[in-house]
Amino acid sequence: MDAHTTTTTTARVRASELVGRNWLNTGGKQLDLAQLRGKIVLLDFWTFCCINCLHVLDELRPLEEQYKDVLVTVGVHSPKFEHEADPVALAAAVERYEIHHPVLDDPELVTWQAYAARAWPTLVVVDPEGYIVAHLSGEGHAAGLASLIPELIAEHEAKGTLHRGDGPYVAPEPTAGDLRFPGKVLPLASGNFLVSDTGHHRLVELAPDLLTVVRTIGTGTKGHVDGSAAEAAFNEPQGLAQLPAGIAAAAGYDVVVADSVNHRLRGVNLADGSVTTVAGSGVQRLLEAGPARVDASGIGLAGTNGVLGTEPLDVALSSPWDVVYSEKLGQVVIAMAGVHQIFGFNPTTGAVSIVAGNGLEGLLDGPAEGAWFAQSSGLAEGPDGSIWVADSETSALRVLRLGEDGVTVETAIGTGLFDFGFRDGEAAQARLQHPLGVAVLPDGSVAIADTYNGAVRRYDPATGTVSTLARGLAEPSDVLLDNTGEVPLLIVVEANRHQLVRVAIPKDAQQVDEGAAQTQRPKTPVAAGELALQIRFSAPTGQKLDDRWGDPTQLKISSTPPELLVDGGGTSVGLTRTLVLSADVPEGILHITARAAACDGPETEDGEIPDHAACHLYQQDWGIPVFMSADGATELSLDLRGMD
Repeated sequence: MDAHTTTTTTARVRASELVGRNWLNTGGKQLDLAQLRGKIVLLDFWTFCCINCLHVLDELRPLEEQYKDVLVTVGVHSPKFEHEADPVALAAAVERYEIHHPVLDDPELVTWQAYAARAWPTLVVVDPEGYIVAHLSGEGHAAGLASLIPELIAEHEAKGTLHRGDGPYVAPEPTAGDLRFPGKVLPLASGNFLVSDTGHHRLVELAPDLLTVVRTIGTGTKGHVDGSAAEAAFNEPQGLAQLPAGIAAAAGYDVVVADSVNHRLRGVNLADGSVTTVAGSGVQRLLEAGPARVDASGIGLAGTNGVLGTEPLDVALSSPWDVVYSEKLGQVVIAMAGVHQIFGFNPTTGAVSIVAGNGLEGLLDGPAEGAWFAQSSGLAEGPDGSIWVADSETSALRVLRLGEDGVTVETAIGTGLFDFGFRDGEAAQARLQHPLGVAVLPDGSVAIADTYNGAVRRYDPATGTVSTLARGLAEPSDVLLDNTGEVPLLIVVEANRHQLVRVAIPKDAQQVDEGAAQTQRPKTPVAAGELALQIRFSAPTGQKLDDRWGDPTQLKISSTPPELLVDGGGTSVGLTRTLVLSADVPEGILHITARAAACDGPETEDGEIPDHAACHLYQQDWGIPVFMSADGATELSLDLRGMD
């Protein structure tokens, strides 16, 4: 069914009340559904660690502006990590991401459960009479909503149930100074430091005191504009990488910037501060060039040897978060957070490639082409050429080993998507909480910006142990070794205090054990034995499933622990599967990834997809906590895309 046809459904379900701890962006007022009656209400279930949720925030902005007199978006913040339940951290995130709608703080997931949300992000549309008319998982729903909203407007204007006028949003007071939620830092040959002033959408060069602003690059207004330092515009820039002198001279720029929300790489000439776009079409990497086939490898359209193209401005990227130049690979390595992969960019040839990761979200080691990552957000090169990775959503420290036989992926710290904590000691038992930055220290150990623990941690590969170097920081987003003084120090980007600070490296690091934890979400009761799984998918209006090369859908299923799944795991085409669950495992998590490929219409007269149609690959990942119950479910249905 088309994405906007469900407004005529006969089974009308009344929306549940919005219940939580507090409201943000309302000027201190508490809201309920009765106060929103007469408006189209879009509930956005999100959590601020989630890159897909951040994508949705940007997808919704044009709709919020276009329909601001009839549409009220309500963000329902449903935390994954313990830190995200902190009301101060949530308020900072709402400011950081420039959220211009009311936000309900739902730390106990009360409203999440009432609306049967299972994944981040989830969108629910409530009509002006208070009935649910749409329930969606994942991102990429702007086109469907753009069709649905006018239909709801017409229907409820005719019924007299639509009320136009201002919504309940009240802007909060800003808190930042010269820097606003800075992201990453890069040392310059001059002794100064280049900082991605992420919240101000610009770059700032700081003097060695980390306080004096030497110059700014970018207007400070979000956008995408190339040109001089005074003309250029960024949109939440993050990672910064210095090119070797010879390559910089040939390329015409010195620094590569991960311009995250623009889905581009930018080049900066340090001599004059001019900015140019060096890679990325600006289209988020959901659009695929050519037939949108899905195969068991999960790599899809990467092409031969992972090369995506040699015309870098034509290649779609997705939230590049950090960059580092790899001497061994001879290219810029990119933490492509939005698609859970590690990309490469060669400034000399313009080639963009996949270095590691098959696009599935999770923690899986091995050969690069089959590895799983989860919103990788920090990179650093080791003395042997290895690339260390802060893999934020798995709260993990990963490493790419570059050998003669290719790239392999290993995990130093971390166990899975839903495991986190604050624990030092043996690396196998140690826990991080959503790390965003890494730096290699002189002795070969690795410093980690352990963001949601407010700490800098240290991993020693020689002993396989983890310790704590500093605590009490406000969401450290990057860490850098500073050798400019008499003794080495660490420079920490303290995002939520809008500053950079120097931290001593203690001779005797702390040993902390505040325990290991798991993301706590409601568990689904299931019966041991056969479980029939169905993923519902309907292509958006104007698109058709791309069945030119067979079934264009795919399921990949695994479990934690692996013993939970007796049968039905692995990857195969189709969106239905019969699983067999073990009666000997009382609880666990089902990891489900669904993919579907669709292409734009209109269809030709013979019903075929037109030549050169733009094709799209849709994906949603679920981690479903389950427990065994004699009267538990024997069927499980999920929505990849479409409206109930």
